[in-house]
Amino acid sequence: LFFGGSTGGMFECEEYFGRLLNKREGHPGIRLQASQQINCPGDAVARHLKLTGPVQTVSSACASGTLALGMALDQLRSRQSEVAVAGGADSLCLLTYSGFNSLRSVDSRPCRPFRADRQGLSVGEGAGVLVLETLDHAKSRGASPLAELLGAGASCDANHMTAPHSEGEGAVAAIEAAIADAGIPVECIGFVNAHGTGTPQNDISESRALHRVFGARAASLPVTSNKATIGHLLGSSGAIEAVSTVLSMVYGVIHPMPSGGELDNEIDLDIVVGSPRTISREGAALSSSFAFGGSNAAVVIAGWNGRATD
Repeated sequence: LFFGGSTGGMFECEEYFGRLLNKREGHPGIRLQASQQINCPGDAVARHLKLTGPVQTVSSACASGTLALGMALDQLRSRQSEVAVAGGADSLCLLTYSGFNSLRSVDSRPCRPFRADRQGLSVGEGAGVLVLETLDHAKSRGASPLAELLGAGASCDANHMTAPHSEGEGAVAAIEAAIADAGIPVECIGFVNAHGTGTPQNDISESRALHRVFGARAASLPVTSNKATIGHLLGSSGAIEAVSTVLSMVYGVIHPMPSGGELDNEIDLDIVVGSPRTISREGAALSSSFAFGGSNAAVVIAGWNGRATD
């Protein structure tokens, strides 16, 4: 199991501390404090599923879930495992909300990625999990794959504690690494499930990165962001966005972002808003995550068409 997260049991720890100071009702039980560790969500899943292979937790802010997918892919490629559970989970807590609010990154209105009037993100909570397996193992149990995880890439901006590189250099490195790892031409990418936080700096930086990777084609490449509908799920965002990308490939439809507000002309991307967009089920898609500290991760997911790959 490979799991991403950024707050672990912080919600439970806040509850413990509130009870300890008599600001909340109830006894400050040690079980609440024991939930603090960042590895607790992943370990809980491992216990529930009775997994006996390696269990690893990655915590690299908002790139965590996507990085976990990359780790699982490496595990399967090396044949150390035949099946891997990969994903992430994060719960909403006061520390997270207060931290983003102190940075003036939280929008009082719903998140509006790539809009001219965007002001920040909407903090959410949730989890996303995928089951990855080698093709041989899937065939042995008569399973029909939903999609293929073709490649993964990662990088670091090494630029700023919270702000992305203004020209998206780290994002470019992660995206190009993922596409190279997938072993496909860049022209095979049919749409992008963007990080798309709705913050002024991220959306511009991400747009510039996409233009550098895809060139003139970037202006016509469909781009969407889950964060416009479900909020920013922090360490689990990359995992749940990968789930969404898989579903897009299964049904041949890109989910739209809510309409309203003019698009930022400086961004110059084909943003999917208002209504779904039809795509080929046999193409490939890019799902990317760019985190505080400059941690970047991306994965390439392709629709399943019976290719005899590993």
